[in-house]
Amino acid sequence: MTTGTPPASVPSASATAHSTPQTSEAGVHELHGVPVGYPHTRSGAKAAAANYTIVSGSSQFLTDKDARHRAVSVMAAEGTAGAAVKKADHTAGDAVSSLRGDASKVSVKKAIARTGVLSAHVLGFDSQRAMVRLWTTTVRGSAAGHATPQAGFQSVTVTLVWESNDWKLKDSSASTGLVAPIDVRQASNVPGDFSDYVPGAAEDPVLSGAEDQRGFPAPYGHSERGARAAAVSATMLYGDPRFFTNEDWRHRMLTATAAPSVLHSVTSDTDSSARLVMENRGVGADGKAADGSELITRTAALATRSISYSDQAASVELWTASVGGVAGKDETQRPQVAFLRMTVDLVWEDGTWKTTAVTPSEPLVPSPPAMQEADPADSFADVGGASNAPATA
Repeated sequence: MTTGTPPASVPSASATAHSTPQTSEAGVHELHGVPVGYPHTRSGAKAAAANYTIVSGSSQFLTDKDARHRAVSVMAAEGTAGAAVKKADHTAGDAVSSLRGDASKVSVKKAIARTGVLSAHVLGFDSQRAMVRLWTTTVRGSAAGHATPQAGFQSVTVTLVWESNDWKLKDSSASTGLVAPIDVRQASNVPGDFSDYVPGAAEDPVLSGAEDQRGFPAPYGHSERGARAAAVSATMLYGDPRFFTNEDWRHRMLTATAAPSVLHSVTSDTDSSARLVMENRGVGADGKAADGSELITRTAALATRSISYSDQAASVELWTASVGGVAGKDETQRPQVAFLRMTVDLVWEDGTWKTTAVTPSEPLVPSPPAMQEADPADSFADVGGASNAPATA
């Protein structure tokens, strides 16, 4: 395995904000397309920073002025909306060329604009303010024409304030982020292959930041939205470096997310897979090699769409970006990104959605970032470790 994605056919694992973590269904809800209602916690701040960044990079935000202004009014902290609107309009104007592909103008229905959060590092946090630095991957382009949508990487610093019982956006700045090369085994798809992920066909993931006492995602609502959220969290948790290096964490994660009927088999399978990855990468239980190099694995959901849903079972397809490799001096181990579609099957058990299978399917690969060289392997150490894990759904 070169990335943090799970092996084939193994199980795994959205009102007002409160001062303690709430379930994703009871806490986070949407207002004018913007997720709101976060827990007053570090994870809640991570989720708010991620969701506001995802919304600000969505096709509707970038192509619909009225929708963009409504979204800004929801996200912005008191006294900042005017400046935020001007900034958002400028960003949207700059994005037009990237969303039209090789056409003369943007086709809104065919636009591809998705953002995945690969890591989230809290730079500062107290009861009233938070600053979070995100490492994101973006895919922008069009499902029409002949130009394949293009990948990009950004470093986004988000400043939040606790206001009106919620995390609100005070400021955000973006620059070029660490550039990971696309897995050499993955060739770019043609534009039409992206049609399942145009605005009307798929949704952006919504992260809640809600956790139970064990630090895992809280129970999900008995709804299609709850099933989607559980599927997103499962794929993200499978991409966490602790999945490979920390047997106790892996077993607790599986107990929290996998259906009891498959827990024994998936635990055995994933134990074997994790050992193999560690052996192949030459890392120990601390996630580091003998020379101090660190295992880097992250999985971000770019979009989700329901395949089937009933009160007792659901199947969700996710378009994901997974980064895997070793941050060190050996450039042959440099982290690479793989763009995969994942099918997550779930059942309703014990008052929440539990996974029965997480299965990789055909890749959906954008073209590489334009005019950007991949960063050296050792530079990726800044996004490793448990403290940089993004909030789950």
